[in-house]
Amino acid sequence: MNAIQRIEKTLAHALGETEGSLTPPLLARAMNHAVFPGGARVRPRLCLATAAACGQGGSELAAAAAAAIELLHCASLVHDDMPCFDNAATRRGRPAVHKAFGEPVALLAGDALIVLAFDLIGRAAARPGQGQKAGAVLRIVAQSVGAPFGIVAGQAWECEPQVDVAMYHRSKTGALFAGAAAAGAAAAGADPERWRPLGAKLGEAYQVADDIGDAVADDEAEMGKPIRQDTALGRPNAVRELGVEGALKRLRSLAEEAIAAIPACPGADALEAIIRGESKRLVPRSLAVYAA
Repeated sequence: MNAIQRIEKTLAHALGETEGSLTPPLLARAMNHAVFPGGARVRPRLCLATAAACGQGGSELAAAAAAAIELLHCASLVHDDMPCFDNAATRRGRPAVHKAFGEPVALLAGDALIVLAFDLIGRAAARPGQGQKAGAVLRIVAQSVGAPFGIVAGQAWECEPQVDVAMYHRSKTGALFAGAAAAGAAAAGADPERWRPLGAKLGEAYQVADDIGDAVADDEAEMGKPIRQDTALGRPNAVRELGVEGALKRLRSLAEEAIAAIPACPGADALEAIIRGESKRLVPRSLAVYAA
């Protein structure tokens, strides 16, 4: 079973428990709509790749950490798309959760996914011998989501009269990538701090690539969500600051910095392949030649 299959299986099992149970049917459907079908699952893949590089890629705790990170990412997208923030009508090429199920159910679905994420880690922690490692994973994941540097804090920067752009990007995008790498290491019993720089650089690269797509993609179908949002909402964007060529140069530089940040390990080649593949995949087709 490869990494994507493990991630999908763990997510399906977790979400499957909300169906056919006492969960309100609309809530269960909205939670599934938010998670399936998924995107590239790059954050959980990074988590599993890091655990594998540290010698424990097949552990139940690593799989739980990876799935939890994806559930938290999906929850953040549900809330981010709501009218109080981006008011986005689509996500991953389909109606956003609030469009498909209404705002109240969307808000609750995001909340339920957050709780489910921590429940997954808690279940893995109950296994014999996992307590100390699971405790470290739990704290890393929680810090990646909350304040002062998690994705909630990143979203909150959008509400401030003046935005600290570096903190905004570090929190809204970089935090969960850094947390994914660190959680994978912690699940394997390795030092998570050695792996944070890799995740942080990859997260920053992902943000720059997303900025490029928002600014220059030809249509919403290519991005799977509304485009030109940064301009419409007056948000920081790497293309506006650096120009298209400058943003692409920054993306390539960040990808190389992420590769350079990989600690010496047997799985370094696999991690490098993920980073190079992602840095190219996220560039709009019209600019793909520049991403080579």
